[in-house]
This record gives sequence, C-alpha cells and structure tokens, in this order.
Amino acid sequence: MSLLRFTLFSARIYHFILNFFIFLLLLRLVDPRNVHIWELKSHSHYNHRVHNDGNHVSRPNPSINADYGLYNPYNITILDVLSFGAMGDGTSDDSKVAFLATWAAACKVESAIFEVPSEFRFLIGPLTFRGPCEPGLVLKIDGTIVAPSNLDDWPESGLFTWINFKFLQNFKVTGTGSIDGQGSAWWDVPLFQSNQSVGNSTNNPKMKPTAVRFYESFNLSIGDITIENSPSIHLKFDNCGGVLVTNLTVSSPGNSPNTDGIHLQNSQDVEVEYSSIACGDDCISIQTGCSNVCIHDVQCGPGHGISIGALGKDNSLACVSNITVQNITLQDTAYGARIKTWQGGLGSVESVFFSDIQVTNVKVPITIDQFYCDKRVCHNQTDAVSVANVGFNRISGTFTSQAIHLACSDSTPCIDISIGEVNLAPSAGVRKIKPTLCWNSYGEMQAPVFPTSIDCLETSNPFKMINKLNSTQFTC
Repeated sequence: MSLLRFTLFSARIYHFILNFFIFLLLLRLVDPRNVHIWELKSHSHYNHRVHNDGNHVSRPNPSINADYGLYNPYNITILDVLSFGAMGDGTSDDSKVAFLATWAAACKVESAIFEVPSEFRFLIGPLTFRGPCEPGLVLKIDGTIVAPSNLDDWPESGLFTWINFKFLQNFKVTGTGSIDGQGSAWWDVPLFQSNQSVGNSTNNPKMKPTAVRFYESFNLSIGDITIENSPSIHLKFDNCGGVLVTNLTVSSPGNSPNTDGIHLQNSQDVEVEYSSIACGDDCISIQTGCSNVCIHDVQCGPGHGISIGALGKDNSLACVSNITVQNITLQDTAYGARIKTWQGGLGSVESVFFSDIQVTNVKVPITIDQFYCDKRVCHNQTDAVSVANVGFNRISGTFTSQAIHLACSDSTPCIDISIGEVNLAPSAGVRKIKPTLCWNSYGEMQAPVFPTSIDCLETSNPFKMINKLNSTQFTC
C-alpha cells in the first residue's frame, strides 16, 4: 500500500514539474510585444463605419502587422476617418469636417491610430495638423489622399504647404497607401514675378506648395507610404530632430520642376533608409542647420542626385556638418554626390562622407560647385561658404558628361578632400566628355582611381589660405 502511495505521489510530482516547464516554454514563445489589446470605445465614432450610401456597418477588428510600440501597445484606440464623416469618393472635400475632426479626437488619446482606410480616395485641401498631442500617435494611411487638381481651388494662404504637421513629438506615419499632390497642373505654370509687366503673370501663383511638411517636431517615423506628384517639394523637415524615414517611395516625373524628394533644413539626427526616390530635382536636399544626418540604401533617379545646398544665398550664413551618404544607387540623374554653394555666402560645410555609390548614366557623379547660380547672371563675390573634410569613396559606374567637377572658390579653397577607389567610365555611346576639373581643391587621391586622368586634386600646402579662411569666416 505504501509503495502504491509513493508511486502516485511520484507521478504527481512528475506531472507538476513537466507542466511547469511547459509553462515556462510557452512564456518564452509568446512575445508580449506582439499581443495587442484593441480598445474600441462604445462611442459611435469608434466602433462603426459609415459608408457612402449612409448604411452603418459593424467595424471589423483591425489587422495591423506593425508593432507601433511607441508607448502602450496593449491599449490602442483606433479612429477611422470614415466614421467622422469622410466620404472618400475623391470629389467631396473631406478636409475640415472629417480629417480635422479625426485629428482633434486622436490627438487627445495616448497611443491612438488615425486610420485612413484602403480602397477610398480622400480629397483634402491645405490643412495643418497641430500638436502637441498625447504620446504615441500614429497616422496610418492605407487609402489615397489627393490634393485639389484645379489651381483655383487653392487659397493663397495654402500655397506654402498642402499637408502641414506642427509641434509634434513621438509621432509616426505608416501604411500602404499614398499621398498624391496632383501637381501636373502646377508644373508648367511659371511663378508670378513682381518685376514682370502686368498681364498673364498676375494670375500666376507666388509659390507652389510643398506636399508634406513637418515643422518643429521631434522623434518622428515616416515610412512605407508613397508621396507622389507634388507641386513642389514632396517631403520637408524644418526645425526637426530625431527623424527616421524608412521604406518611403517618392514618385514624380523627371521633368517636373523643383520637385525635390526629401528636403532637410535646420534639422538634426536624421536617418533616411531603404527608400526609392524619383523626382525632377534633388532626390535628397540638405540645407543649412543640418547635422548628424545619415542616408543609406536609397535608390535615386530620375532626379538631381543627393545634394548639400545650395548654401549661402544672398550672403547668408550656412552651417552643415556630420553628413554620411552610403550605399546609394543613382540612375539617369543629373548629378550623383554634390555640394553646391552660392558666391558671397558665409559659414561652412564639413565632415561629409559619400561612399559605396553606384552610378548609371549620371551626368556628373562627383561635384563640388562653389559658383552655383540658378539665374542667367550671378555677380562674382569674394566670400564663400567653406568646404572641408569631404570624402568621396568607392564610387563606380558610368557618366554622360564629366566624371568629377570640383570648382572651389578663388578665395576660399576646398581643403582635406579625399577621393578613393573610384571607377568611372563614359556611358555607352557617349563620345564627347568634359575633362575632370579640380579648381582650388586640396586633398589626396587614394588608389585605385580609374581612369587615372581624374587624379587632379592639388596636394601642395594651403595653410596660408586656411589661416586667411579662419580669420574671415563666421564660425558655425
């Protein structure tokens, strides 16, 4: 009898230990970050959709693969713009009634998702989505947002920016949808010039709107969506910090004027990665006030390449530092890696490194141009934004006009320039190319460099000019 009791007791101990280890194993297999508890409030704005025919249908539980994880992934509130009165038919104006109302509600809730659902087309005019908001706000765009296609539908106050985000923190934009600026109506219209004779020019716009702008916002993540056909710049960050752009698609024709892909100004700690940009101007433009910027794994073309500048316009002070551009593919672009400054500017560009860049049919792959001018005539001026500690390394492929163009200021030389492991050849069928130019540029070439004719940097000691430079330039 005692033996039987001992056997039963041993069996219970065995099953207890076995179940305990199974429990521990399950705990390891279940990642709590992937468990989402969706908070669907009883208010009618949260738990149903209103279709265009006026019928109310039950709102299905959302299926979102992304782990937003900014604050509280276990208690997320979803606000659908359709439930706030949006029509989503592409012709009704959904701006103020629906989009601003949805934003006002989402902004007040921690870890809220402002949802723009798929299979709908939402027409909105110029809008400003203003913070501050509760942390963890996500704008999820799965449908299509379109701008007015008729220029007469744009108020003059909305010509600066179409979709404007201001004063936000810990904000994310994601989804599978698109933002379409319908910019073709703008591209052939010249801007109004006050010095022109009165006539048709008075009907021309004074500016063309940027599609999406972030102003004075921090800890931002923008990814997975498409921004296309902007009247002007597609995506701008102004006075922002802690920015991640990932898996973004920018698309507009190569002949669409001034349609930069991503424009950075006065922004720090920015990373742009795994994105594809096709536009009619700089794929990425880095302006004054930018530092600690990393751009990698980006496809560019058509467009004007990856550019720093133009800096120093109208004798202004410009400061750019700590820029890294690597693992870039450029095809059918006007430029590759480029720094451009106006004559007469002040300040500096320093610690800029371009590396691992593949070019195909690029007009000029490597450029420093301190005589930049977008007008017919620009007057010669002595002052210049200084350029120092710049590297161009592991750049290979084909060009259509000139392999290297380094045109540095007569009074302010480019110093500490490094060019190495470069292999550039004319594109097939190109018979006439310009010789490499290295004007007033100092540094060293690091082998291998092909063809050898591009080895044109000056290696003499420019210390006298550097001392003069340091005594005359404003410090950034």
